[in-house]
Amino acid sequence: MAKITLERVRHSYLENPESADDWALKQLDLVWSDGGAYALLGPSGCGKTTLLNVISGLLRPTEGRVLFDDRDVTGVASDRRDIAQVFQFPVVYDTMSVYDNLAFPLRNRRVPEKQVKQRVQEIARMLELQEVLGNRASGLTADGKQKISLGRGLVRSDVNVIMFDEPLTVIDPHLKWQLRSKLKELHQEVGATMIYVTHDQTEALTFADHVVVMHSGEVVQIGTPVELFEKPKHTFVGHFIGSPGMNLLPCKLIDGFPTFFGYRLETPEVVRPPAGGGRMEIGIRPEFIRFADDGLPVEIVKVDDVGRHRIVAVEHNSHAIKLVMPEEAPIPGERGYLAFERDKTNVYADGWIIT
Repeated sequence: MAKITLERVRHSYLENPESADDWALKQLDLVWSDGGAYALLGPSGCGKTTLLNVISGLLRPTEGRVLFDDRDVTGVASDRRDIAQVFQFPVVYDTMSVYDNLAFPLRNRRVPEKQVKQRVQEIARMLELQEVLGNRASGLTADGKQKISLGRGLVRSDVNVIMFDEPLTVIDPHLKWQLRSKLKELHQEVGATMIYVTHDQTEALTFADHVVVMHSGEVVQIGTPVELFEKPKHTFVGHFIGSPGMNLLPCKLIDGFPTFFGYRLETPEVVRPPAGGGRMEIGIRPEFIRFADDGLPVEIVKVDDVGRHRIVAVEHNSHAIKLVMPEEAPIPGERGYLAFERDKTNVYADGWIIT
């Protein structure tokens, strides 16, 4: 296990990058703590795989350094970084038994057979594969094969980090929850540094203690699932995490408080406008708005019942606002008033939160 540090890392696939858009990774300064469970979350094309390849040594960054436990490994080959990687599609040897598949990484490093047996049995117990250890891998289902891939990543105890690159993509939806929960248990049991790469917010928030959110080649926020939900530092985080995403409403600052078409909203503290000005917006989650006897007047447009709660769409001056409401909460007929939770109302300038 290792602490992983990225110092001023940038990468471009172009020979002579000039503009910001030429960089697949804009400048990154990150520290991944020893033994931590991290998720790298973002849409396709945001730089997740590039960053993963930089950490694993498959790609040398154009600029900056990669350190494992403060040792510079920027120029160290991938096979000398002691990294285990689990890929999107199961990588198994179909002609081998499940036992031999799990044993392969250890035998390849000439680990004594007694230790191999002990470790394989331990990992098989964690992944509930004891009953099929003698079976050929070719006869397993997709989720069974992916369990083997997970096991091969976990079987070595000498790795610096275990990295998962979209490992549940090919798994049936009803089995994903089981494997996500299993991965969480495995991290607590094994205690290794783990980095889980995904575009799926549910996978990221279920697995990780800290989520690294990427957008257009840069990290826009690192935080716990609660921090990302309640205090998005960037409007992209508010939009990408949550269903529905955060409401964003244009505003002006008057006497230190945001106003939306003349209606003043309360914030936890007085908001100071940024020196450079910029596009001002109010950001608030649908979960932190409710109907009240007085407040922002709105027209009710649509109500969607999604089971455990209802999503209510309303409008004010043609600007859409969404609320998430308990199933039993009353909803006005055609018009109503909204109240915003003061402590959950944030103000953004050009996408970044004003603190």
